[in-house]
Amino acid sequence: MQQSIYDFTLDELKEQLKPSFRAKQVYNWLYKKYASSFEEMKNIPKDLKENLEKNYDIQLMQIVKKEISTDGSIKYLFKLRDGLTVEAVLLLMKKKQIAEDGSIEKSEKYTVCISSQVGCKVGCTFCLTAKGGFVRNLTVGEYISQIVNIKRDNNIPENKSLNIVYMGMGEPLDNYKNFIKAVKIFSELDGLAISRRRQTVSTSGISSKIEKLGNEDLGIQLAISLHAVDDELRSELIPMNKAYNIESIIDAVKKFPVDTRKKVMFEYLVIKNKNDDLKSADKLIKLLNGIKAKVNLIYFNPYPGTSYQRPESKDMVKFQEYLIKRGLLCTIRESKGLDISAACGQLKEKEMNGNS
Repeated sequence: MQQSIYDFTLDELKEQLKPSFRAKQVYNWLYKKYASSFEEMKNIPKDLKENLEKNYDIQLMQIVKKEISTDGSIKYLFKLRDGLTVEAVLLLMKKKQIAEDGSIEKSEKYTVCISSQVGCKVGCTFCLTAKGGFVRNLTVGEYISQIVNIKRDNNIPENKSLNIVYMGMGEPLDNYKNFIKAVKIFSELDGLAISRRRQTVSTSGISSKIEKLGNEDLGIQLAISLHAVDDELRSELIPMNKAYNIESIIDAVKKFPVDTRKKVMFEYLVIKNKNDDLKSADKLIKLLNGIKAKVNLIYFNPYPGTSYQRPESKDMVKFQEYLIKRGLLCTIRESKGLDISAACGQLKEKEMNGNS
């Protein structure tokens, strides 16, 4: 299998292609014009195009299915070169605002959730991705290609920034080397130019890797999938907690360099009669004491076959108010894509079972 053209930083591509200014031209075609073939690259000489065609792959994935929600969210199922599939989601965070004269007052705001692995080793009991087990890590190019495909499919202009959240299928810190390189390629100014401050890694808490990531000081944002305030429940929800318990995660987070204007996000999946009581809220406050934290309460999204239930809205609000009154910043994540296969692994599962 050929190496992907998306695997390279600009400096690396300059080493591969001579004269080196050609690398910048190729980068421009890949990341500003979203070229889907080398043939499209009009200002590239024929012999270089032939060289690119022979040595590098530009088609890493194809869209095999997409579901569009009434709220503007789009769930993608991508087929990779080896026939495996992964998912990504485009979330429309804010709609375009048009002024009375027809001009654009404010443009759309997008966030894209991308996958890191085919399957996952973590084995969270509330997650559909875990059902298929772990298959393989995504390559650097497969990380990048998810964003390029989504920008191309939605005609998102090159100068339109978006936010990336590494929280699709798989655990990003379990694919550490490729994830780090993807962060760097995404932020290349001559490429997609997605600022590192706009990139958030969501981890289920591999504390040793959180510490390692902190030492890299990349300037990206950190989100922790906490979901429980004691090790007993967390180990039920996230079996990996037996190896990396809550205390080790909190210790690693306290050492993580946080931008003065930012906070560490703690994602708390609220499950009815499991972790939605005020006793849990009180424990959460004590746990996060001394951390620049923001808590994001997430409604559990039920899927066929799960025993967990979606919490009541009133209990979510009570939980949120309890935290806010005690000085902990807390939001309730607006559920998007409820009318489509929004939960991780849901669209893949449907496709495998032949449901449309």
